[in-house]
Formats: sequence, C-alpha cells, structure tokens
Amino acid sequence: MISKNMKMNKLKYLILVIIPIFGSCGIYSFSQSYLSPEVKTVSIAYFPNMALLVNPTLSNTFTEALKDMFTRQTRLTQVESEGHLQFTGEIRDYSISPTAITGDEVASLNRLTIRVKVKYVNQIDETQNFEKDFSAYSDFPGEASIEQYQSQLVEEITKTLVENIFNASVGNW
Repeated sequence: MISKNMKMNKLKYLILVIIPIFGSCGIYSFSQSYLSPEVKTVSIAYFPNMALLVNPTLSNTFTEALKDMFTRQTRLTQVESEGHLQFTGEIRDYSISPTAITGDEVASLNRLTIRVKVKYVNQIDETQNFEKDFSAYSDFPGEASIEQYQSQLVEEITKTLVENIFNASVGNW
C-alpha cells in the first residue's frame, strides 16, 4: 500500500517537472506574455515629450517604466536599437481639465490626461505591428493645485499606460 506521504512526493515531483516544460517551450508563459522562442531582444527608444504642456520628468519616467516592465515580465534582453521587438513614439498630450463643475461654476474635480503615440514593430511576426495612441487619466480634487498631486498622478497614469502597451504588444490582448 502506498503511503499518503509517497503520493504527495510524487505529486510534488510531477509539478516540478511539468511547470518548467510548459514555461520554456513558448506555449505558455508565467509572466503573462506570449513570445515566440525566436524573440530574444527588445529595443525601447526614448519617448520625447511633444505635448503643449510639458512635465520635464515625464519622458524619462515613462521610458524607464516601459523598459522596466519588459525587464520584469519577459526574458528579453534589452538592446539600444534593432531589437526583435521595437518601441518608438512620443508623448503627445499632457493636459489638465475640469471634470466636475459645482453650482458656482468652479471645478470640484480635475483630470490629468496623458496620451502617448506608440509604434510597435515585431521583426519576427510583422502581423503584430501597430502604431496607435494610448491614453490614461487620473482625477484630483478641484481645490488642489496640480503640484500637490502631480508626481502621484504621473506614476499612476504611467503604470496604466505601460500595462496597456505591454498587453497590446506581447500580452495577446
């Protein structure tokens, strides 16, 4: 009779053997991205800020966040240019607008919106290529100045934009 302990050991062994097989064959990835085995490199160019209202740190913040996402979520090596996956683009809009007006015609809520134009080139599978805008926003109290919330809002919006770009390019969304 097989003991309960032996059954558990067999199950653990099976799990340890099966997970690496599925994770390494390109069929399934535990990083929530699908990449064919031929894709080995990614190049992410600096995204200049071309918006009318310029946040001086936004270009660097956004570009580094996109690079960081690919470092954390994929097995790809980052190269300066000509990667198997290539990202170029620019920040097109950085704007603040009122979203809720009180009876006194004063904004009770403001919205910071950031829009980024992205060109994605997949050298291995050109059917995946795209060029499109990604936009995200976050609201802050109308009585507050943008300076009070700016760094928190930019971090929040950048995170959303980067996740959306990642999912559109390698997340099979």
